[in-house]
Amino acid sequence: MSRDGLLSFLSSILVIIAGLLVGLIVLLVSNAEQALPAVQTILTFGVDNMRNVGDVLLRATPIILTGLSVAFAFKTGLFNIGASGQFMLGGFVSIMIGVHALAIPAPLRIIFALLAAALTGALWGAIPGLLKAYRNVHEVISSIMTNYIGMFFAVYLIQEFAFDQGRGTSAHLHPTSTLPRMGFQNIFREPVGAAFRESHVNVGIVIAIILAIVIYIILEKTTFGYELKACGFNQDAAKYAGINQKRNIVFSMMISGSLAGIAGALNFMGTTGLSMSVVETLAMEGFTGISVAFLGLNHPIGIIFSGIFVSYLQLGGARLQPHFSAELVETVIAVIIYFCAFVFVVKSMIGKVIKKKDGGN
Repeated sequence: MSRDGLLSFLSSILVIIAGLLVGLIVLLVSNAEQALPAVQTILTFGVDNMRNVGDVLLRATPIILTGLSVAFAFKTGLFNIGASGQFMLGGFVSIMIGVHALAIPAPLRIIFALLAAALTGALWGAIPGLLKAYRNVHEVISSIMTNYIGMFFAVYLIQEFAFDQGRGTSAHLHPTSTLPRMGFQNIFREPVGAAFRESHVNVGIVIAIILAIVIYIILEKTTFGYELKACGFNQDAAKYAGINQKRNIVFSMMISGSLAGIAGALNFMGTTGLSMSVVETLAMEGFTGISVAFLGLNHPIGIIFSGIFVSYLQLGGARLQPHFSAELVETVIAVIIYFCAFVFVVKSMIGKVIKKKDGGN
């Protein structure tokens, strides 16, 4: 392992430990007797049985893709904080197709839903991209605005075209519109008496991993990826080299948005009965993707593992009740996850200490 790779790994481990320690302190203040068992649950529940392992992969699927969305933009010098809006609109489009396009054969319908979600996310991501490229509007400000516009728009569209009056949510997908499970239910299951409880993990995790590899190849092995990164590293130099900076800004935000749109589709198409709420709340998967991207050091392959790790924490944290309130559990998990966003700060600090020490020698 290279020195930089070792430094990156060490930084990631340190922020995880720091997050766990702060989370432990919060638990100790709330319920000292149950604090250590709670941390043990967080750290072990995800591997307690094969069904839980499958559930970790299921929960990791959308946040791996929102992490990729954030990381792709970041690699090209942009900060796509609008993944939540792109996620929600991509999810809505997949629900619409899954509910109303039953005349299309099931395999084609699923592919069409994923492509439509990607296109929707790309078009929504293009808005801050165009504003950045042609009006120099900072993408953070414009993508925050598109987040809320996308959220309200998705809620409106659900109420108009895919609303379940009885449940107050979007209509359920037809079973043939959900992602195929590829036999994973026979692997990721837990024996209960003479029967089994199966995880709903599906082909979505395979799609997420494949897309991570594709993004890695685009960024590291293609001229297009080189041009995108060149604009991020030094816009003046890229312009001097003849690279179309404005075009690349728009393309970068569109690709980033498409990944978030696919994340929304995989999320809502992954489990029978899962629906989109009409509550006017931004999807947290978009913001969790920021920490997933940073913990994975914005490396597409690293994001696969950081997404699984964050999902692992969330699944374990969800089992801390009734000893801790739901609000406290959410706070503890959020503290641990968002500590991961400081990995670059920690890496920089360690690097400076090592550099100073080497200079002293």
